[in-house]
Amino acid sequence: MKGFFTKLFKWIFKAVIFFIALSVFSVIVFRWVPVPFTPLMIIRNMEQWGKGEKAPFEHDWVSMKKISPNLGKAVIVSEDQKFMEHSGFDFEAIEKAFEKNKKRKRIKGGSTISQQTAKNVFLWPQRSYVRKGFEVYFTFLIEVFWSKERILEVYLNSIEMGNGIYGAEAAAQHWFRKPAAKLSAYEAASIAAILPNPRKYRATRSSGYIENRKNWIMRQMNYFGPLNFD
Repeated sequence: MKGFFTKLFKWIFKAVIFFIALSVFSVIVFRWVPVPFTPLMIIRNMEQWGKGEKAPFEHDWVSMKKISPNLGKAVIVSEDQKFMEHSGFDFEAIEKAFEKNKKRKRIKGGSTISQQTAKNVFLWPQRSYVRKGFEVYFTFLIEVFWSKERILEVYLNSIEMGNGIYGAEAAAQHWFRKPAAKLSAYEAASIAAILPNPRKYRATRSSGYIENRKNWIMRQMNYFGPLNFD
């Protein structure tokens, strides 16, 4: 029996070392290499194929230089206003979300853009304590190995911005028939406004709720000032 536990411990130890080495290697590679697809993209397509539905898929990676600063600013003010200051986690936002969740049935997270990027690129979307633990780990890694500009670049190229629409370029073409580089402040706010549920809401011909969010984001963008990574 002692020999069995010794072998089990060695196997677990090797598995942990292998996972750490592979995860660090992946994070370092994606510091420079575009992320071709994410687990969410695969899961969404499999879900729709399984239901016999069409599985739309639009994703076109572009560099940060080809994404309007308006969009970066819009998602920061709407999703994570302390993005440029924190080291991956906004503990004040997490505490507020925890207190609100105790009073409501619908769970609302306090995830930063860094956390969302880690989840989108390396993990699966379903909520669980296991996934949250891995999310903390990968968030730490990308904050160590990536710059804030790179985190935002990967975020803007990977997140869902409509049904089967992933990333800034695909979203700009889908909603406004123009490249991401030419998005106006209002158009950027329109895309950012639907991020809480991009398969339900529309960036154009929007509901009253989304129009109100657009106006709020526009005001926040005016207060925020220029987006500067230097």
